[in-house]
Amino acid sequence: MLRELKTFVMVARHGTFAAAGQQVGLTQSAVSAQMRVLEQGLGVRLFDRSGRAAVLNAAGRHALPLAEQMLTLYGQMARPATLAEWQGELKVGAIASVQTGLLPEALPAFRQAAPRVELKLVPGVSLKLLSQVDAGELDLALLIKPPFDLPKELLQVSLAREPFVLITPLTVAGEDPLQILAEQPFVRYDRSSFGGRQVSQFLREQRLQVHEALELDELDAIVRMVECGLGVSLIPRAGLWLQRSTQLRVIELGALTFHRELVALLRRAQQQPALECLLRCLKSIN
Repeated sequence: MLRELKTFVMVARHGTFAAAGQQVGLTQSAVSAQMRVLEQGLGVRLFDRSGRAAVLNAAGRHALPLAEQMLTLYGQMARPATLAEWQGELKVGAIASVQTGLLPEALPAFRQAAPRVELKLVPGVSLKLLSQVDAGELDLALLIKPPFDLPKELLQVSLAREPFVLITPLTVAGEDPLQILAEQPFVRYDRSSFGGRQVSQFLREQRLQVHEALELDELDAIVRMVECGLGVSLIPRAGLWLQRSTQLRVIELGALTFHRELVALLRRAQQQPALECLLRCLKSIN
């Protein structure tokens, strides 16, 4: 019955028998057959089948977290006694500034505690990483705190708060951040990203009409554009990890300061000692 439970979880995550089959190496008909066996064994229907979609009904929604718990408990049966004996792969997704800032500082302690665990680092933007951990494609995602409620299956762990600052070329004079933003060309942190949404909200709250120069998502690239005199920008201080530049000014926002929060996301059913150790190492940096 374990293989049927594994397939059931994949169908619930991916929404169709065909997509689930791609994840577990089965044909669509084989997935359908397994789900019939599971439903017959339980004595209830688990899906509302509509066209190609397989949507969980009330019984299916009740069964899903229980199935995940059963699979987790089964996996724990073969777990080693100590963390040092753990081996295998952890897939960790991380935004660019975490890859070059928080994560490298945390990994030496993790490597010492769990030397046989192999980390596979997957880059991406926050929204994509959230989707990947929700779909079970990542064990852990390190990203900017989403500005909306998360599915109850996901556990969110706070890691750090980073203040936004105004960066300008050395040639830009003045100390008033609002005046500088109103007068200078603006290099915008991509407004579709979680951090970029915070910048847009700040500009709306201050009723500022900026003169857009360009828009991009990579913080190190934004720093470089400002260095080259293309404009000024609002970025989290983390963006300065990549280039400790003497070619720009950093102006604090004072009472207007807003922050982005870095968090770790994982599926509650995925909690296990290696992940918990990595989280402890990440949280110890601040």
